[in-house]
Amino acid sequence: LRSGIDILVGTPGRIKDHVQNSKLELSSVKHVVLDEVDHMLDMGFAEQVEEILAFAYKKGSENNPQTLLFSATCPRWVYDVAKKYMKDEYEQIDLIGKKTQRTATTVEHLAIQCRSSQRAGVLGDIIQVYSGSRGRTIVFCETKREANELAMNASLKQDAQSLHGDIPQQQREVTLKGFRNGVFEVLIATNVAARGLDIPEVDLVIQCSPPK
Repeated sequence: LRSGIDILVGTPGRIKDHVQNSKLELSSVKHVVLDEVDHMLDMGFAEQVEEILAFAYKKGSENNPQTLLFSATCPRWVYDVAKKYMKDEYEQIDLIGKKTQRTATTVEHLAIQCRSSQRAGVLGDIIQVYSGSRGRTIVFCETKREANELAMNASLKQDAQSLHGDIPQQQREVTLKGFRNGVFEVLIATNVAARGLDIPEVDLVIQCSPPK
């Protein structure tokens, strides 16, 4: 940072720390990109993001940075944020449009009813049938405790590891690398794995309960 950089990628909290400690100066920023803007502003980062942007934007100035917002969903408030930081003639690019089919047409969807006490055994059978002995499966749970318990359950016939917010970042990287490389077949995760992961060749995704 002291030597000068062209591009800075960071989380709101860390960027704000550097600005407040006079380690980062944003007045000459030319482009601002907010990725996953719906998720980020909905998770309580809105105040931090606005504080950071205030260092780069001057009200009514023609020299404000070019602003790019990327979002998987666009509720009304996302457009309100857009108006606040974008010029009046900003462009909206919609990659989905009026399509009602938003998931891959080659994916089959199944709903299976079972008691929670039977879940581990049923999961093991489903994975065996739909993913085979070497296929990759991601299982999503609501809680960290659920993820840990399922990963340790003897009813799962496949090698499994858990991934959630209590696991240190370094260990998460090791776990994901192992999953990508086929060291184990089943990743049992909370929604910490719902965004931003690139894992090729996943045969099966299971949600233990309907997402809230």
